[in-house]
Amino acid sequence: MIGGMVERVIAACDGAAKGNPGPAAWAYVVADGAGAPQRWEAGPLGHSTNNIGELTALRQLLSATDPAVPLEVRLDSTYTRDSVTKWLKGWKRNGWKTAAGKPVANQELIQRIDELLEGRDVTFVYVPAHQVDGDPLNAIADKAASDAARTQQAAAGTAADLPVPDPAPAPKAGRARPASASASGGTAKRGGTSRTLAARFPGTCPCSRAYAKGDKITKVGSSWGHPECAAAHA
Repeated sequence: MIGGMVERVIAACDGAAKGNPGPAAWAYVVADGAGAPQRWEAGPLGHSTNNIGELTALRQLLSATDPAVPLEVRLDSTYTRDSVTKWLKGWKRNGWKTAAGKPVANQELIQRIDELLEGRDVTFVYVPAHQVDGDPLNAIADKAASDAARTQQAAAGTAADLPVPDPAPAPKAGRARPASASASGGTAKRGGTSRTLAARFPGTCPCSRAYAKGDKITKVGSSWGHPECAAAHA
């Protein structure tokens, strides 16, 4: 922009569902062009899915930001990113049917996001979730969504009262995690039953924290999750 009056706004959005489906929520955090958080908001969705939480977070973020200002959206949901950047045009062309001829899931949300994106300069940046050195804005949005999913209470604030992200990844309370548990990066084998592998799809660990595609996961109880949660769950 001439004179540098308006720079790009950086923001992050995230959704959460405790159980997926389960108690769900959305959240976003808006920063300035340097990435310093300015304001955040979160809201409950009752019993819903992670994908609806993620899409609602994006819809709310787009509604709450100036369409005239270029926007960078950081998100850890490949589903949301691909819905709006890869699949949307084809879905519209097909009359909101998938390639298999089925109705597009979460169609109303995606149509609303499409309307909000019209004529705007929006860049989507995928950031992996729950990394020790991960994106700080994503971590704030994740924490706000997780808290709102648990409490089913709306919340909002400014830089003065940002949600404080949990350490990544959070060990279970009441059980000290050995320092070497995740530092080794190797495969933890106990009696040959525990093996780690790279997640083929994003998912949610039984500890309620999500993992991203490519993250190391292992069997946690009857499902899959963070290797360090397996011992606490045993």
